[in-house]
Amino acid sequence: MINSLRTAFAAASAIILSFSSAAVEYRLPADGSSLVGENQYYVVPEEGKLTLEQIAAEFQLGLTNLIEANPGVDPFLPKPGSTLIIPHQLILPDTKREGIVINSAEMRLYYYPKGKNIVEVLPIGIGQIGRDTPENWVTTVQRKRERPTWTPTANTRRIYAANGITLPAVWPAGPDNPMGLYALYVGNLFAIHGTNATFGIGLRVSSGCIRLRDDDIKHLFETVPVGTRVEFLNKPIKATAEPDGSRYIEVHEPLSKTQEEFDSKEPVSLTLDQKMTRFLAHPETDSMTLKRSLETRSGMPTRINP
Repeated sequence: MINSLRTAFAAASAIILSFSSAAVEYRLPADGSSLVGENQYYVVPEEGKLTLEQIAAEFQLGLTNLIEANPGVDPFLPKPGSTLIIPHQLILPDTKREGIVINSAEMRLYYYPKGKNIVEVLPIGIGQIGRDTPENWVTTVQRKRERPTWTPTANTRRIYAANGITLPAVWPAGPDNPMGLYALYVGNLFAIHGTNATFGIGLRVSSGCIRLRDDDIKHLFETVPVGTRVEFLNKPIKATAEPDGSRYIEVHEPLSKTQEEFDSKEPVSLTLDQKMTRFLAHPETDSMTLKRSLETRSGMPTRINP
């Protein structure tokens, strides 16, 4: 496994500035560009039984990122000897490159450290259906807390009670706390925090907050200042017209709004705003490539002009 990982890391070294347990770090592209990174390939080792979650964690991805890029892969135990695409090429969100940008649709958090020409990208877990993570909201990191306690809302306690679980009024700090060991509070009811679970990054698992793996939230806790700008987005389609004339789109599966929509075998409808409609209607767009991209929703940038 280690040799396979090293091979993949070496292939990306010219694009990715650093890759560690804390974040995948990219140099910001030149002016007018939004495309960063490079996809890699990983061969599932024959020995042992690695879960897809373990592979996702090794490559700093959420589970959904791997599933989108590898349709048909077993979501629990990928076949030994099979080759997976590691989707590390990205289109940066079309918004201000400052502070923290959270795009729920792709389940990624982008952090632009002040005074540095880099962006750090981390996988996240987001709110369950009906307890959605905010969108179209700009706020700030208002305070930080190590070893946070958890005060479940009345609604959360009712939901747990319906499943036979009685929650305490305040869950004490510690490794069993659902908020993990660190929290960055944004607004009155939401936080970017850790987790006591080993599964769920890249999934809809929280009560609306943003969840990160232990090393990731520790890294943000130690590097993100109070007062940092935080923007919440929900953009399943990203696009870029690069300086060399190439045009790319990156399509993710939209978030279901209802349980019925989530349970349905039909794909969730994509909604195009006016700006995206104009971008896709460009005379150089290859209609067949565009159609395939909108249907497959691989979560990876695809060039749509010759």
